[in-house]
Amino acid sequence: MFHIVQYQPLRLITQNSLSSMCFKLMLSRPVAFAQLWKSWFSSHSLVGNKNIILMGPPGAGKTTVGRIVGQKLDRPVVDIDDDVLETTWNMSVSEKLQDVGNEQFLEEEGKALLKFSASGSVISLTGSNPMHSAGMQHMKKNGIVVYLDVPTTVIMSRLTSMKVDRIVGQSPGISLKDILQFRKQFYKRWYDIRVICGGDIAAEAVAEKVLDAVKRYQNSELETFISTRSSRSGRSMEKDSCKYFSDVVTEGLAPDGGLFVPERGLPKFTAGEWQSLIEATYIERAQVILERCIHPADIPASKLAEIIGTAYGENFTCSKIAPVRHLAGNQFLLELFHGPTASFKDFALQIVPHIFAYCIPRSCNYLVLVATSGDTGSAVLDGFSRLHDTDKQRIAVMNFFPEDGVSPIQKSQMIGCQKENAWSVGVRSDFDFCQTAIKQIFTNSDYTGFLTVEYGTALAAANSINWARLLPQIVYHASAYLDLVHQDIIPFGSPVDVCIPTGNFGNILAALYAKMMGIPIRKCICASNENKVLTDFIRTGVYDLRGRKLIPTSSPAVDILKSSNLERYLHLIANEDGQLVTQLYTQLENQGHFQLRKDLLEKLQQDLVAGWCSEEDCLAAIHSVYSTTGYILDTHTAVAKVVADRLQDRTCPIIISSTAHYSKFAPAILRALRIAEIKQNPLSQLHLLSSYSPLPPVHWGLLETLKKKGNDDHQVCAADLSMLMSHIETLIQNHFMKVF
Repeated sequence: MFHIVQYQPLRLITQNSLSSMCFKLMLSRPVAFAQLWKSWFSSHSLVGNKNIILMGPPGAGKTTVGRIVGQKLDRPVVDIDDDVLETTWNMSVSEKLQDVGNEQFLEEEGKALLKFSASGSVISLTGSNPMHSAGMQHMKKNGIVVYLDVPTTVIMSRLTSMKVDRIVGQSPGISLKDILQFRKQFYKRWYDIRVICGGDIAAEAVAEKVLDAVKRYQNSELETFISTRSSRSGRSMEKDSCKYFSDVVTEGLAPDGGLFVPERGLPKFTAGEWQSLIEATYIERAQVILERCIHPADIPASKLAEIIGTAYGENFTCSKIAPVRHLAGNQFLLELFHGPTASFKDFALQIVPHIFAYCIPRSCNYLVLVATSGDTGSAVLDGFSRLHDTDKQRIAVMNFFPEDGVSPIQKSQMIGCQKENAWSVGVRSDFDFCQTAIKQIFTNSDYTGFLTVEYGTALAAANSINWARLLPQIVYHASAYLDLVHQDIIPFGSPVDVCIPTGNFGNILAALYAKMMGIPIRKCICASNENKVLTDFIRTGVYDLRGRKLIPTSSPAVDILKSSNLERYLHLIANEDGQLVTQLYTQLENQGHFQLRKDLLEKLQQDLVAGWCSEEDCLAAIHSVYSTTGYILDTHTAVAKVVADRLQDRTCPIIISSTAHYSKFAPAILRALRIAEIKQNPLSQLHLLSSYSPLPPVHWGLLETLKKKGNDDHQVCAADLSMLMSHIETLIQNHFMKVF
């Protein structure tokens, strides 16, 4: 049996260097302490006696990178091909392959791996090692597996230059590209960390990326979250109560009423890393982006892959998940309505329930509370109803919506999506009341404590105030840009504008986050309907609710006056000044308005421009686009189209977020298309629209939901906070076992 131990002892710090270091630390903030200590410690106890195991396809550079990493860490380097296989077999790998054939070779290779043991080493696997399950399980017991993820086109080019035309496992009639694609499933099964390697990146740079990735893997305690209303002095005193991704997923709202944001900001991707995703599928892009935003200590890569695969599978009617379609001129539509409930909310709410179920402790029941202006409700209900049966027994969801403030089809859909762990309650008020009530319930410690003690049930949020809701939205904005590059519309690096119908500010905030992470978005255009509080704010810096009344429109998802996620953006441009954010929102709550400082308004206007659209112009846009292209916009997308037409300068492409399927707003669409006969029954309205052979077709999932019986069966309550709390307690009593 091979056994290698770390033979290089750790270097000791001299008393002088330690004293010097301590003096510097006394002058530094706590984060600086961690950074300085980490920088010294990284090359010595980075992974203790664990091995760093490099995995990837042939031609990924594992051997070369392994040697560089070993030199930097003063650790033994083991190349499985040269140091294990050929030594064991007393022949070259190619001779062994020729001698025993593909299948037997994999078995012999696995047996050799099972006899190998090492500690504190850098190990470069063969390209085919991951195909032997027992061998990889043995290696992972004492190692961190790092996947060198190199695009297949780059690997093909490298193998061609190396004059390699066949690899292990490649049978006659199977192309080299096909076998490389086939192997990816095995690499994805085993890795702990992924390092993205573009085509032109040098081995030295890859080695640095490996070390950085391993440091991140080891230092999970650095990826903390803070409230948008926390002060800097308060943060340094609260280090013992740090919040991590799993915490913010389950808690939703910060205890001080603020929203959680990552303390160290979002990860940055290099241009090369983004370019390596141009050929990738939507699911592959989501995996790479979310891995960088969610620490593996919260969700391991293999589990995250399982969750993403479940979220974006057969429940989406388009295999591209979020396709980009050319509309006219320089305008492109990002179609975000192919999910099961026909709106962009599905992108977050098909994945968040599974993330939530993984992150919460098993010892408690959870009731997820949601306030919706339309699309969120059905998306939440559908998403949580798809959990495994064991999870549905301990997780339920209650959706509050304005009884008369959503479209008839949206209401029918929310009621039709009710399941054994998912219910809807209509509230005789508007969305702002529902959202404010949910916030008040979460910050009522007496009430939440009572539910925990009496019923063993904790409350959680699935609205866009939950950080986990935003991350999947970043993915589709990044993916849309990469699709334009893939379609040769633009070269990578050329800018685009995005135009987004905006109410609660979550979708447009995700686009701003994608920009921060390296996607070349020039301007984010905020499109309002007649409830234009955001447009006025972006133009003037004054957020003013005084005298404003909510105007019901045919685009109800943006019928919002209090935009919750705006708080996260203000915290960002204010350089994380939680005291300022607290002051602004206290003033908004008490006086109904606030005004940004001039310097902050200038920052905001570098990212955002805004416009609004009347009801008349919205319906006219739907008619005009259908008349010229045969394509039907939904009412929200039409709002964005009108604003995009007015504000774009036509110097670059503009991506308009098509946030919902027109089927959800059939009466307004029928009016816009000037179809005289409008039937009252939502199902009849969809059948009528379908008879016109529209593009895209009527949403199949929506049709199926509306066909269900009992679509009028739901509870309705008055706009009274105590009534909402009573409904919550009744649901808990009915669904969860009471704690005695």
